[in-house]
Amino acid sequence: MQNISKEDYLSVIYKFREPDGTIKANQIADKLEISNAAITDMLKKLAKDGYVDYQRYKGIKLTDNGEEYAKNMVRRHRIWEVFLHQIVGIPWDKVHEEAHNLEHGASDELINRMEEMLDFPAFDPHGDPIPSKEGVMPKQKKNIPLSMLRSNEKGNVVRVNDFDNKFLIYISKIGVELGKEIQVKELFEFDRSMLVAINGKETNISSKLAANIFVEEKKD
Repeated sequence: MQNISKEDYLSVIYKFREPDGTIKANQIADKLEISNAAITDMLKKLAKDGYVDYQRYKGIKLTDNGEEYAKNMVRRHRIWEVFLHQIVGIPWDKVHEEAHNLEHGASDELINRMEEMLDFPAFDPHGDPIPSKEGVMPKQKKNIPLSMLRSNEKGNVVRVNDFDNKFLIYISKIGVELGKEIQVKELFEFDRSMLVAINGKETNISSKLAANIFVEEKKD
């Protein structure tokens, strides 16, 4: 990825931080597909500008200013995704990159008008919550990674991570959609891969793929 902006860094920190609010530099590097050295330089700038608390070899955390800024960027991105998917008709596996190209140039007024036109959507096409203009997050269904299910357990897809277009294109090909039921037919302990059934069709998926699909577990 070229020309990675501070907005990209802050959005990644916001979306992929741990429950305690921290994220490691190598995790950011992995998501943005850049070197640790480039990460260090940008983190120093973000800390100087008051967006993150950063101490080398310790977890990175957003400041209050960083939290507000990142939440607004995430809001912009997800509203663009809904618009592109619902109004323009772009498939859910292609809206992420298009929204990324558009999110920085739009004014807050345009984003707010798009939100109103879309009837104030609570979630984007990938199931991620959209903050309101006041910064309030909608309540989300309780969900767990598909990778936490065991043999013969099943769940309905409520969210997928959208950071990788290749991932989205692949899961679309095997039939993964929001609301779709996935049943684990067999869990292979040696590498945590799974044999799953989607739309009655069985397919093998890796542990990495399963960790990026989130389901609401169904109990019989």
